[in-house]
Amino acid sequence: MNAIELMNQLMNGKRVEGVLYVDQNTGKLTFKAYNRQQRVREKDRLVKKLPWGWVKESIERIKVFGSFPKDFGYVRVAGMLEDHTRDAMEALKPHPQPLPLGRGEMIEFY
Repeated sequence: MNAIELMNQLMNGKRVEGVLYVDQNTGKLTFKAYNRQQRVREKDRLVKKLPWGWVKESIERIKVFGSFPKDFGYVRVAGMLEDHTRDAMEALKPHPQPLPLGRGEMIEFY
């Protein structure tokens, strides 16, 4: 980033990260901006779409979202929240793989 680009960034109210130092060769005050690369974040994987929200999985987290209409009232929303949580937990359970019997037959677990 040259001096003109730096000044334009600062005049536009942007924050510029870098290092300010006195150059030993020239004795002038020098600013060197960090060349930061934007992180490209992997999109969250949808595990299950629920009636009132979703369950998603990212690299580090499991995210559960639920949104319920206000006009349903406390008791009905509390019941729906329990159902929502149960469905989310069910979606996160690992499902066992079928076991081969040997002749192309499979045993499936439910």
